Amino acid sequence: MEKRRRFPVMANRFLRRASASEAVRKLSARMILERGLIADGDRILIAVSGGKDSTVMAWTLAALRRSLKLNYSLAALHISSDFCSCCKKPALRLRLAAWDIPFTDIFVPITERLKPGEKMNCYWCSTQRRTELLKYAVENGFNKIALGHHLDDIIETFFMNMTAKGELSAMPVLLKYRKYPVSLIRPLGYVEERQIIACAAEQDILRAACTCPYGANSRRLEIRKRLAEFTGGDRAVKRRILKSLCGKTFDFLAENG
Repeated sequence: MEKRRRFPVMANRFLRRASASEAVRKLSARMILERGLIADGDRILIAVSGGKDSTVMAWTLAALRRSLKLNYSLAALHISSDFCSCCKKPALRLRLAAWDIPFTDIFVPITERLKPGEKMNCYWCSTQRRTELLKYAVENGFNKIALGHHLDDIIETFFMNMTAKGELSAMPVLLKYRKYPVSLIRPLGYVEERQIIACAAEQDILRAACTCPYGANSRRLEIRKRLAEFTGGDRAVKRRILKSLCGKTFDFLAENG
């Protein structure tokens, strides 16, 4: 069995004093190295929605190429849909080009695929996009797909699954498919959303970012509100919750699919 590299938990003092961009880079590098998310020769397809999370992830993976001392290539895929036209794709394309990341845009009729009587929702959209990402990755020789989910997403998903489904499950930061020669990675798993927002502001990403019109109606927002009340906004509490999810009993950070 491959032995995971362990790193000491970064002190809150470092997280307070470092710039947001530095904190995002350091935490992402720790996640990548500790969990073995990237290896030499990887061809990584970045799923870019046009929002702050995936755009910051693209910047981070490009910025870390030299310091990680790993030989990997990057390309970005944006999936346009028939319900959202707000993405500022020209600005996104230029920004990715500046980071030496090739950009491809494909159209998927997501709402058109709904069966009669069904309504558009986040779960349906994510499954359709995931299917297209896998198809594109396999057809074009990518072995990794990078998704922009962060620490808050992982914790929120765990509580959503527990309260809505009665399941103890969360987003894995490494998901190895049995049916496909592709793995999903989430390099921002140790990064909080507020750190991503601050990093996006420092890198002038927010002006070019867009938001999903269905995001405001997500059940996730209610869980986010309850978690904010539960943790009192204490980042150390959130990190301890994440740590509890990757213990010996419940290791949700690596799964097979």
